[in-house]
Amino acid sequence: MGRSRKRQQRRSTPATPPPSAPPSSSTHASGRWWWLPFVVGLLVLVALGAWWLRAPTPEHRAPLASSTASAPPTPTKPVAHYVGAQACASCHAKEAAAWQQSHHALAMQVADEHSVLGHFDNATLKQDGSQASFFKRDQAFVVKTDGPDGKPGEFEVKYTFGVYPLQQYLVAFPDGRMQALRASWDARPAAEGGQRWFNLYPGEHIDAHDTLHWTRLNQNWNYMCADCHSTNVQRHYDVASNTFKTTWSDINVACEACHGPGSRHVEWAKWSDAQKQADASKGLAIALDERKGMQWMPNAATGNPVRSTPLATHREVETCAVCHARRNIIAKDSAPTGRLMDTHDPILLAAGRYHADGQQLDEVYVYASFLQSRMYAKGVTCSDCHDPHTAKVRAQGNALCESCHSPKVYDTTAHHMHKDGGAGSQCVACHMPAKNYMVINARPDHSIRVPRPDLTVKFGVPNACANCHADKGAQWAADAIEKAHGPERKGFQHYVEALDAGRHGKPNAASLLMDLARDTTSPVIARATAIGELAHFASPAAVSTLQAALADADPLMRKAALEALVAFPSRVRGPMAAALADDPVLDVRIKAGRVLAGVPDAELDANQRAARDRAFGTFVASQQAIADRPESHYDLALVYVERGETTKAEQAFRQALKLQPDFVPAYINLGDMYRSLDREADAQKAIDEGLAVAPDNASLLHAKGLSLVRSGQAAAALGWLERAHRADPANARFAYVYGVALHSAGQGEQARKVWEGALQSSPYDPSLLLSLARVERDDGHADKARDYAQRVLAVAPQSSDAQQLLQSLDAAPK
Repeated sequence: MGRSRKRQQRRSTPATPPPSAPPSSSTHASGRWWWLPFVVGLLVLVALGAWWLRAPTPEHRAPLASSTASAPPTPTKPVAHYVGAQACASCHAKEAAAWQQSHHALAMQVADEHSVLGHFDNATLKQDGSQASFFKRDQAFVVKTDGPDGKPGEFEVKYTFGVYPLQQYLVAFPDGRMQALRASWDARPAAEGGQRWFNLYPGEHIDAHDTLHWTRLNQNWNYMCADCHSTNVQRHYDVASNTFKTTWSDINVACEACHGPGSRHVEWAKWSDAQKQADASKGLAIALDERKGMQWMPNAATGNPVRSTPLATHREVETCAVCHARRNIIAKDSAPTGRLMDTHDPILLAAGRYHADGQQLDEVYVYASFLQSRMYAKGVTCSDCHDPHTAKVRAQGNALCESCHSPKVYDTTAHHMHKDGGAGSQCVACHMPAKNYMVINARPDHSIRVPRPDLTVKFGVPNACANCHADKGAQWAADAIEKAHGPERKGFQHYVEALDAGRHGKPNAASLLMDLARDTTSPVIARATAIGELAHFASPAAVSTLQAALADADPLMRKAALEALVAFPSRVRGPMAAALADDPVLDVRIKAGRVLAGVPDAELDANQRAARDRAFGTFVASQQAIADRPESHYDLALVYVERGETTKAEQAFRQALKLQPDFVPAYINLGDMYRSLDREADAQKAIDEGLAVAPDNASLLHAKGLSLVRSGQAAAALGWLERAHRADPANARFAYVYGVALHSAGQGEQARKVWEGALQSSPYDPSLLLSLARVERDDGHADKARDYAQRVLAVAPQSSDAQQLLQSLDAAPK
């Protein structure tokens, strides 16, 4: 099970131990230093389930049919159902034989002598403060390791999970959960460092209280990985009992995982020739025929090919993306439909997931990377490079790229700048550098970009040259490329400046992001990311850009605009979002429901109110589809708070905490809701409950300090605010508030040091800059005060506080 770091959640498994073959049913305030009461009010905690990111993203070029429509099955046809891989193999023997040797066919298997690769021969793994022993008892494969109570226990392995380069093992629990053991088998040859047991997340001490412990939420097969290792997975989660009765139709990734339920196709095969010709779809639920009848036409002058016929849909890429993307589940049935955003919400090029230039950072799989590529823009699909049945590439080494790109142009020393036949002459070494995930699984970056060490110099992003020439430095590599290819930097991805500025809140960030959003020559995934970043720069100037995105033909742009609108006042966002309540794409309708949910009746006309209610119902249903996750209840709670339905909100917050007792955002926002209801004692209790399970969490420490301030215990609060700052020194808000508390306590010089220190990691934060401007003014350092105030205005031009401060400095006697 992937995911490269702890607090990351993704998708999602049985009730009693599942049968080996389940049934086929399968600013500060104006004023001077009396800010502390105002600061207390600033704890409007980020209303994002994203703190515990659930994860998974999308598209490019003008919206194609598969991305924009959610057409239900033709009414005259029966609803298709799953028939199983054996039914397909009876007619498609060649394809079935190729598939049976693929990683898809081996994605999940019953644990037996043939499927288990790991050595269960009384081996022991001691690593990272934990121990696991592996042995056999009769025919069962058993692991002895720390269980859900932290004590050693023996657990039978029921299923294998994956096959190469590593294999994981699943343990079934009586409540229908299956959990993936942390100890995994390195299936690589011994000569490559394999044939050994190893721990995922090496170097981390993960005990039974950690959500990453193998028995807990983030290693749960049912949500996190089942639907991408088996076919037609139905989780069957029951909220009341908190149990699963998960089923599948094929235990592995079989034919219908990609082609959709096959019953209509089976019937089609029985028809007469005349009847068959009348159904161009051949009865297939997902017609993966985008390469049929097309060719890549070579261009000798450029060395690049052109598709003989334009790509008319994105069915194939979006079908693969269901599993090969970082995304969130939004529908009860999350099986592929050929329209990704009708079942999943793909993530954008978010900080922490991707580098600012769009290169992969976290475990993000392939989809959003591929959408950034010129290949995708020109109509390349997954099966142009990968055989869909063996899942292997169609050719090895440079031969794969040369099936389209002329070797006379590209496979030359003049182009790749390396010795012919050497590692540096391989196309993928420069254009698809790999990064290891799950410790040993190297995954090439599918953005297929030109190496840009010059961007490493400017923005600190990685570059492929450093994989072999790290000792030479980025400037050396940039100079070498310029010498060989000239000063012009060719390439397709030109958005690092805008995304980097947005992430750091640089002075020109908003304008750069809006420019990128409007740039139709850039990949849609980058444009949509820019739109989403405007949530951090909400202002009247951004409204027209959001309006254009809401009307964009590409659903990725529309959904990103709606995500940004959440940060705008309800009187602005309500009328803008109402028109998308009935959008043809489910993901967009859900985002519209989130935006509209808390908009008051008075700010909408009758039609818009009706649209709001429809969209809100869609939003609620999307959260209920993943009711086994704390984020779903948390997100509902936030919306109920906006709507004034505080009883429902309280229940939803509590349900989130029932599912995950250390889900920190729920404690903080529950406490904040209590405070807004003048229930200060309950607010303090909620924060204390959180601290009992997460005593070192910076957000809870910060919230505790503010709670004490509200109670008039400023001296006691100071210690908690200091602890919060020390726990998360990069958090500008925590540093700002701690500094305010210090200054109010008469420790002005210490406050200055805290703010100056925080400014090193957050050089554009307006609160820190304005605080320092005021300190310098009060200390008689007019020049320093003026400099800080001007820096505030560079990032927040409308700041009346900074404007007034400059005016007071100008008016002061010289």
